[in-house]
Amino acid sequence: MPALRLHAPRLRFRHPRLWLIPPALVVLNVLAAQLLAPLDPAPPQVPYTYFKEQVQAGNVAEITTRGDDIVGTFLDPVAWPPNGPTPARVSTFRTRAPSFPDAGLIPLVEARHVVVNARALDEGRPWWTGILLSIAPALIVSGLLIWMITRLTPGRGLGRARPRRYVGEESTRVTFANVAGIDEARQELVEIVDFLRSPDRYRRVGASIPRGVLLVGPPGTGKTLLARAVAGEAGVPFFSMSGSEFVEMVVGVGASRVRDLFAQARRAAPAIVFVDEIDAIGRARGTLVGPGEREQTLNQLLVEMDGFDAGDAVIVLAATNRLDVLDPALLRPGRFDRHVTVQRPDRAGRQKILEVHTRGVPLADDVSLSDLAAATPGLVGAELRNVVNEAALLAARNGREVVRTDDLFEALERLVLGVARNVVLLPEDRLRVAYHEAGHALIGLVLPEADPVQKVTIVPRGDALGVTYQVPVDDRHNVTREYLVARLVGALGGRAAEELVFGNVTTGAQNDLRQATALARRMTTQWGMSDDFGLLSLDGLGGDEAVGLEVTPGRRVSELTARRAERAIARLVDACHAEARAILARERARLDALAEALLERESLGEAEIFEVLHPISAAPRRDAAKNGGVADAIVTNNDGEYDPRTRG
Repeated sequence: MPALRLHAPRLRFRHPRLWLIPPALVVLNVLAAQLLAPLDPAPPQVPYTYFKEQVQAGNVAEITTRGDDIVGTFLDPVAWPPNGPTPARVSTFRTRAPSFPDAGLIPLVEARHVVVNARALDEGRPWWTGILLSIAPALIVSGLLIWMITRLTPGRGLGRARPRRYVGEESTRVTFANVAGIDEARQELVEIVDFLRSPDRYRRVGASIPRGVLLVGPPGTGKTLLARAVAGEAGVPFFSMSGSEFVEMVVGVGASRVRDLFAQARRAAPAIVFVDEIDAIGRARGTLVGPGEREQTLNQLLVEMDGFDAGDAVIVLAATNRLDVLDPALLRPGRFDRHVTVQRPDRAGRQKILEVHTRGVPLADDVSLSDLAAATPGLVGAELRNVVNEAALLAARNGREVVRTDDLFEALERLVLGVARNVVLLPEDRLRVAYHEAGHALIGLVLPEADPVQKVTIVPRGDALGVTYQVPVDDRHNVTREYLVARLVGALGGRAAEELVFGNVTTGAQNDLRQATALARRMTTQWGMSDDFGLLSLDGLGGDEAVGLEVTPGRRVSELTARRAERAIARLVDACHAEARAILARERARLDALAEALLERESLGEAEIFEVLHPISAAPRRDAAKNGGVADAIVTNNDGEYDPRTRG
């Protein structure tokens, strides 16, 4: 099978007359240089008295005057300057006559038979130089305008599509063997490859291949990798462009590039056209005032995808992570017939992805990719590849030949928690951070619905002064209200601990409050988990925001409904905050012990946390669901895989 090679586009002058412009510019440059630059070196300047001495000695053959300037030629070359360290032999000279009349000069030069010439003060330029200087700027400007207009002509220059075209080369070929962890999406595309290899088998039974396949999924899940794998498996020309490459400042260029791209694909059929980040040109029409460049480009794309014949054998692949903003006309059958959702990988998928990315990485015997996959819920393929690469860099930095388990988990912490910073905190700030993180960790241990606490540290990482890391036991696809409430309570545990211990608050809970508010907003306005607001869903009623509570002319949420939703969100957050304070007040002894251990060791793993808290008896736990608390067993769809959260 032919391999893949990336051919960069070559710029060509499609109009033959454009080749006249560079030679013309060179000729103009040469003429200007000849006019402005002196042909011979200037003769040396000599004193007027020295000039008269040479005339008196009979060593001057000819002089030419122009005003007070005198230029002449010696009969025999003289050494000049006479008293200089390295005098040179010169045969020409120049001098300047004094401002007072010298009546004896004329008789002297006549007596010595010196040839005298005279020139006017201003002889003017040659006639042809004037014409050249007058028309040269016009010629240059006209040439540039012609060149720019030709570049804007459809099919040339700015209007010409320059897709990256992949053709055979084994070293860069990507196949389905390089794609792991997204088996369902890969299986959807195997049929596309089979059609491109043997289209007659499908046509004999009256089947037609989908004209367009839209890959939808979060960033980093492997949509572009899937498209390249399709090209590598099918062995057909693969034209790849990003959606932003169609859009230019000049209106009409994007539409011209769309036409040219599909024309190239039809000439090379069977072929694949891949448009990455199609939301850059495929956003719903009507969101902007007036038919601008983006809307014209989308209209042309719709026309081209409608213009396929059954025998074209051109398949359009596109990728996006914003399906909600695409124009409905683009998504209908006949254009993008098939939508392939690329989900975040589950535990087994993550292990397969790690196996692919560690093929060329020497691993120590103690490395378990299964354990690493279990510790990385919610991570996508690009993030897992980054973890492996960071671990390899750490091993090389430490002078090791193999990557060990601690390298992989240190790389994971760098990715999830951030890079450790050498920040010296004041003793009072360090104590406050310890209690803040202890509050997060303790609530994660006390509430049975919360995710297990894997690590808590007061070492500053990233933008946080401390981090509590919680990882779920299994991948979550559907979560209960109890679980979400436990996350809310845990997010507010740091703020509650500061209030309980110090009696005041700081800015350290900024990120916690942002996460808690966002989660409470989704629980209230998307998942129907608020008794005060009811089962109304405001998802998708307000632009790009997930909730859409701003009351503007373009929104379908009334001011009264928005106010009710905000009150329900505030009540949910306040109730969870009160629950966090109550838990920490009951568990004050454990809170103090955990904070002291953090001050002493700075970082605690799961086993160390239990070691610190085990000798201290637990306070009686109140069952929130049975005593009117904030947790009820209501199941909701969490819109995909669990995304691990850290609290700082």
